[in-house]
Formats: sequence, structure tokens, C-alpha cells
Amino acid sequence: MSSPLRRTAASILLLGLTGMAQAQDPNLARNLAATCANCHGTNGQARGDMKPLAGLSAEKIVAMLADYKSGAQPATIMHQISKGYTDEQLKMVAAFFAAQPAKK
Repeated sequence: MSSPLRRTAASILLLGLTGMAQAQDPNLARNLAATCANCHGTNGQARGDMKPLAGLSAEKIVAMLADYKSGAQPATIMHQISKGYTDEQLKMVAAFFAAQPAKK
């Protein structure tokens, strides 16, 4: 196998393994959602005036994040944060918060 072909094959293999590692990490959604805790509280149980995320439908959370990401919804920081995640990661975060019990 020639050197450029070998490097290409190795690159493809590494990319495939990276995707598999993400798919197999059972805590990935929780870990991605942990960055939201600073404002939205642990597990989406917000306090004060911040919007709680726990118990909202995943579809609603994804729609809100898409609006921030596109700039359709004005924000102070959420437009920047949402652009740091892939659409698949945002869906994982939304599913995590949707599975949390709503604050009573």
C-alpha cells in the first residue's frame, strides 16, 4: 500500500472510531448538558428568573436551540453557545433535559 493511500485509510479508520466512541459513551448527553448548569441549574432545574429546561419536550428544546443558533431568537450568550455544538449534540442535550423531572 502506498504511503498516501495508507494515510488516507488510517484517517478514515480514526474518524470512524471517534464516531463509535461518541455513540458508545452512555454519559455523553449528560456531559454535554453539564455546561448548561451554570445558568439553567443542575439537570435543568433552574432557579430564579432563568428558564428551566427539565421536563420540556426535546422537540421544544431543539427548536429553541435552533432559533438561537440561527440568530432568529435574540440572546446575550445562547447564540454563541449553541453554535459550539453540532445538531446531533444539541439533540442529545435536548433529550437529556426532556428526561429530567420538571421542577415542582
